[in-house]
Amino acid sequence: MTHTFPEDFLRPDDRSPLEGIDDAFVFSYDTYADELGEHQRWSRWEDLEALMKGPEPRPDWVVTSSGAIDTELGVLKTGKEADVFLVEREDPHRPGSAVVMAAKRYRSTDHRTFHRAASYTEGRSMKRSRDERAVKRKSTWGKQVAAGEWAISEWNALRRCWELGLPVPYPVQIDETEIMMEWITHDGETAPRLAQVRPEREVLEGYYEQLRDALAALVQAGLVHGDLSPYNTLAAGDRLVVIDLPQVVDLVGNPQGMDFLLRDCANMCAWFRSRGLAVDEQELFGELMAHAF
Repeated sequence: MTHTFPEDFLRPDDRSPLEGIDDAFVFSYDTYADELGEHQRWSRWEDLEALMKGPEPRPDWVVTSSGAIDTELGVLKTGKEADVFLVEREDPHRPGSAVVMAAKRYRSTDHRTFHRAASYTEGRSMKRSRDERAVKRKSTWGKQVAAGEWAISEWNALRRCWELGLPVPYPVQIDETEIMMEWITHDGETAPRLAQVRPEREVLEGYYEQLRDALAALVQAGLVHGDLSPYNTLAAGDRLVVIDLPQVVDLVGNPQGMDFLLRDCANMCAWFRSRGLAVDEQELFGELMAHAF
């Protein structure tokens, strides 16, 4: 039996290898480098659970690509309990996608100071009683649990405050004891702390109105910042932004909730008076109480 082959059977085929294939079965993909440079790591976004990512709708600048690379740019701020770094996230195959974020990393427990921690954590509960006992005993495991609790506390506070429309950095993600959030800038540089600026009268009055609105929204939600001062408030042009939220307390659930609120009012009013604005913490406190109840 003889077989007859097409005339061009043995001739090199210059046709596309995809010719005649249904487009539904065709896909393309991008390849990424196998090795990263110094101070670089792959984004962990795809590995994180939903509650470990920022609330929706997310800002357009948030990079969610699984191929994105995080590049550490340096230290932004050091503190008693955590350090803040600048980290750039970019997908190499998407030019222009790069965004710089602030990465707050709670220090290892051997180098941290939980000053006044007990007064802030009154009224809070942990999921496992074993963890709670370990924290109270201040054992090695307890210190590790405590470090995670403070990171989680700040993450939850940031998410809730953002959803309430409060002026806080957008929380991008939490991974163990690192929180990535929006980098607050002014004119391309890190926004200064409120304590560092001497604004004009009109801007100063605008800052105070924003402060009143933010505090009112907090107490209406039953929350108190607990450690508010001109040193954890940023002046981003004519916009006020509140940062450092791990110690946020329940206004009613915490026995010292009212005291913390009055202290927040006193700290902020003292700064505004030092800049020439006639404000009174007792009056502000009373106004906030009217919002709370």
